[in-house]
Amino acid sequence: MMTVHVNPYVVVGSAVVGFLVGLTGAGGGALMTPMLILLFGVKPSTAISSDLVAAVFMRPFGAAVHISKKTVNFRLVGWMVLGSVPMAFIGAYILHRLGGSSSSQKHVEVLLGIALLVGAGAMVIRYVLDHRSGAPREIVVHDVVVRPLPTMLIGMVGGLIVGLTSVGSGSLMIVMLLFLYPLMGANQLVGTDLTQAVPLTAAAALGALAFGHVEFAVTLSIIIGSVPAVIVGSFLSSRAPEKYIRPAITFVIFASGLKYVGLGTTALGWVMVATLFSGGMAWCVVEQPWRSRSSPS
Repeated sequence: MMTVHVNPYVVVGSAVVGFLVGLTGAGGGALMTPMLILLFGVKPSTAISSDLVAAVFMRPFGAAVHISKKTVNFRLVGWMVLGSVPMAFIGAYILHRLGGSSSSQKHVEVLLGIALLVGAGAMVIRYVLDHRSGAPREIVVHDVVVRPLPTMLIGMVGGLIVGLTSVGSGSLMIVMLLFLYPLMGANQLVGTDLTQAVPLTAAAALGALAFGHVEFAVTLSIIIGSVPAVIVGSFLSSRAPEKYIRPAITFVIFASGLKYVGLGTTALGWVMVATLFSGGMAWCVVEQPWRSRSSPS
C-alpha cells in the first residue's frame, strides 16, 4: 500500500502563497513554484506539475467565496475562458515542438517578468492619478460593459503563457483587466480572475498529468496548506476596501516580475523588505491615516 508523506513545511509555505492568491488573485505560480524548488529541493518539472494539480483544488474555493459575495462578472469570465483554454493547449504544443527546452521557457518567463514590472509601475501611476482626480471605483460588477474581443485577447495571452511555462498568467491578466476596465474595483478584478482561472488551471493540469511528473506527496501538502488560506484571503479581498487590496495586488505583481526576470531569492527578499518599508511610508504620506476624516456639516 502506497503511503503519502505530508511535509509540514510545504504546508506552511503553501498557506502563505494561498493567502496571497486569495487576496490578490495573482502570484500563485510565480511564488509557489520557486518556493518548492529553492526551499524544498523539488525538481522544477515536478514542482510545476504538482503545483498545477494542487491549484485545481485551491482556486475553486477562492472563486466560490467571490461568487457568494457577487464580485464575479461571468460574462468577462466566459470571454476570457474562450480565449485562454484553447491557447493553453496551443502553447503546450509549441513548447513540445521546441523540445520543451528550459531555455525556451526561460526566455518566455523573462519577457513575462518585464511585462509584470511595467504593469506594476503602471498600476502605481494609475493609483496616483486616481487619487488626484478623486474618482472612485464604485461601479457594480454586473453593470460593467463587456468588450468581448479585447477580453478574449487577454484570455488568449494568459492561456498561451500557461501553455508555454505552466505558470504566470494570473498576475499579467489582472494587470490587463485593470487597464481594460478601469472602473472595476479591486475585489471585482480578483473575483473575476480567480473564477476564470478555474477552467484554465484544469486544462493545464490535464497536460501536467499526461506529460509531466506529479509528486502526490507535494501536491497533497500544497492542498492542505493552500485551500484554507485561499478561503481566508478571498474572504478579505471580497470585503476589504479598495485602498488596501490594490496595493497588495501591485506588491505581489512586482514580486512576481522580479522573480521571473531572474532576481535571486536573497536579493528578492531584501528588495521586498525595502519596497514594503518605502511603500508604507509613501502610503502614510498620501493617506494620512492619523487624521480624522469628519464629514463637513
